[in-house]
Amino acid sequence: MTEPAVAGQPYPRAALRVAGASLAQHQLGLALALKCHRIICLAREVSPEVIAVQRLAEDAGVQFYIASGPRQVCAQVNACDDFIMITEGLFADPAGVVPMVEAASNVVLVQPVEGAQTAGFERIDLNRCAAGLARLPGSLVERLCEVPDESDTISILTRIALQSRAEMREVPATFRTGVSWRLIRSEAEAIEIEREWLNQQFTGPGLHSPGRLLAQYGALAFGASLLQVGRASNVISVAVVALLALAAFLAWLGVTVPGFVCAGVAWIMIEAGRRLRAAERRPLGVLVPAIERADAMIWLVDLALVGLVLAATAAIPGQSVLTWFFAPVTLFLLLTLAPRTLDARTAAWIGDRAVLALVLAVATVFGQVLTVVQVVALLILVAQLLLVKRP
Repeated sequence: MTEPAVAGQPYPRAALRVAGASLAQHQLGLALALKCHRIICLAREVSPEVIAVQRLAEDAGVQFYIASGPRQVCAQVNACDDFIMITEGLFADPAGVVPMVEAASNVVLVQPVEGAQTAGFERIDLNRCAAGLARLPGSLVERLCEVPDESDTISILTRIALQSRAEMREVPATFRTGVSWRLIRSEAEAIEIEREWLNQQFTGPGLHSPGRLLAQYGALAFGASLLQVGRASNVISVAVVALLALAAFLAWLGVTVPGFVCAGVAWIMIEAGRRLRAAERRPLGVLVPAIERADAMIWLVDLALVGLVLAATAAIPGQSVLTWFFAPVTLFLLLTLAPRTLDARTAAWIGDRAVLALVLAVATVFGQVLTVVQVVALLILVAQLLLVKRP
């Protein structure tokens, strides 16, 4: 991983960054997705980039070794091991890799030579190039002890696997055409792939309510810069908490219209942060938690909106606290319930807190907040009765 990205350039290929993470970190995420217990990193020298990946691997509970040549690799592998080989520079989507690699114990992934050789993949016969990934028994890796130290370890292992009659499995065209399976050789290619990959990550399926569209555009416009700085989702979370604190302060002062605007903007930032967090998880091999941070923060937005509604509708003398709380609390409980009872598209529109905050801000100007809250709650109930998703 410490070879120069391009001849004459000082930085190694491992240090090329895609969406704020080095290529080495992305490959670590791939290894973790494949449930590897030990990682052998081929590096001629111990660089800061390799040390950073080593720390991440050890934090994930994986053993990490640095090998400078084929014989050192051989010394770390036993005959009973399963050995997965990842070519340097390979940027591959774990969702596509895992099923293909787990299906056989001795397999070399290949692709048609047209285009693949130009893209930098090694040609293995007249019609095929290696795809950069293989799984072999540890007994085959032991043959590396017989080759000179200056040999190309990856190329030698590929030849050994093919000579042992390993299955050659072609990577589906759907993975080869986009950014799900690419070989990165220079900074220019890393920038190009980052742009395409982030666009793929942030756009997603079409659940495009107005607030989510704004979140998507914001993530596309500023996501790459924030990810390069590092801890982008944490920065977004801090900004959201600050906005919600400001909304709560404005509610306490009785200035509710700007408070609704702050809460709506906070929700848009949460949805943008959700996309950034998904991009951060991949190179670390982190699974989506049962309760995402974004979902927990949406509950804070709902609490802020409830407080703003209560601040905009002063309690009537003699009115019980339960009656005062009933309408706004019921509305936001129905909003929380909507994704469980309605199809995804309808729930996405109903659950758009940015649109709701804008509607409530306009209603506040005309002194009709409580009426709007009651009408919206009734409309959601009607939608859940008429548009309930079928099992």
